[in-house]
Amino acid sequence: MFNDIIKNLSQLIRFNSAKAEPEEGAPFGAGAKKALDYFLNLARFLGFKTKNYDGYAGEVVFGTGKDFAILAHLDVVPAGGGWTHDPFGGEIDCENGRVWGRGAMDDKGPAVCTLFAMKALKDEGFKPKRRIKLIVGCNEESGWECIKYYKAHTAMPEEGFSPDADFPVIYAEKGILHIKLKFTACGSFTGLKGGEYANMVCDRCTVLAPLDLDKAASMHLLSEGGKLVALGKSAHGSTPDEGVNAIEPILEYLGLEDIKNALFGSCYGLKELHDETGYLTFSPNVIEQNGEEILATCDIRYPATMKKEDIVKLLKDGGAEYEIISEQAPLYNDKNCFLIKTLCDVYNEVTGKNCQPVAIGGGTYARALKCGAAFGPEEEGEEQTIHQANEYITFDKIKRCFEIYKLAIRRLTE
Repeated sequence: MFNDIIKNLSQLIRFNSAKAEPEEGAPFGAGAKKALDYFLNLARFLGFKTKNYDGYAGEVVFGTGKDFAILAHLDVVPAGGGWTHDPFGGEIDCENGRVWGRGAMDDKGPAVCTLFAMKALKDEGFKPKRRIKLIVGCNEESGWECIKYYKAHTAMPEEGFSPDADFPVIYAEKGILHIKLKFTACGSFTGLKGGEYANMVCDRCTVLAPLDLDKAASMHLLSEGGKLVALGKSAHGSTPDEGVNAIEPILEYLGLEDIKNALFGSCYGLKELHDETGYLTFSPNVIEQNGEEILATCDIRYPATMKKEDIVKLLKDGGAEYEIISEQAPLYNDKNCFLIKTLCDVYNEVTGKNCQPVAIGGGTYARALKCGAAFGPEEEGEEQTIHQANEYITFDKIKRCFEIYKLAIRRLTE
């Protein structure tokens, strides 16, 4: 079964399922539609019933009884720059024991592992006492319209997990606010632009401005076609410190100290907020210029025991001119509830570890459930490549995820 997982994951990675222009039957672009069609066709071939919710999401059904959800996604963030492997090549690297490509870890690899875990249980004659719904969305990275559409057309299960974060199990997720800050700035520059997604650290920022060679060189800026270019390193918006934001050196070069301080310095006092789930993170990931107006889209991940109103008050008190683009309330579970305890016990049993539930800044489909938890695939100490160049999943990770998800599904639905 391992070879089947590798083969099908490789093929699934080859579909560039980053959000694109909508087409008929493809609300998030042709690539996302092809990925969804491939996944559902594979599930039917493996003997499961499936349903396609008009290209927004799909589901794979196993068993009968009260619904239990497993929520994964097939869309990806854009490839970005800096790759030495084809981001959509699905390269199977037997020498290093890896499958390379955008989505290998986030979240196509875990989705395929989960599907084959269900297949293995079915082949063993396991009859779940709950109706398992493996729900795969196509817009997790850029708006969650897939989940909204699914909920509008059928009932979302109340309980389940999402294989789209960290092991051993996530009991809490920070709240998420995407805001657009507005600034006014005059100067001899035009075309300031950087970043693609609100939840992805900007790795390229450009501007048309008078060239000071010494100053540009000291800030490691490049000159391309008359434009100044800053190159950074992409990372997930929930862990901005793991990336290098390309917006900051451009603002410094242009002398826009007030804007730079608002976005990378004091951040209106927001970065001081913290609780047991960690400190607030603030990451300005997209910037664009419209005449004298500069718009910066920022990713804010705030502590899970706080409310959106706490964040908004600090923005207002700081005099920020802002617009809320999207928001997701925090997720917070009792560490000792059945779902969290079972998932944590399964992870420890398979790995021989003695880990405890953790909290994260990432936002997963788990918060679409009344009682939900994110469960893998990342583990402490691993190289982090999600939302970065040269994303990959190892053969060992695939084998371990398959074993963990198989046991978890059994324990939660037997």
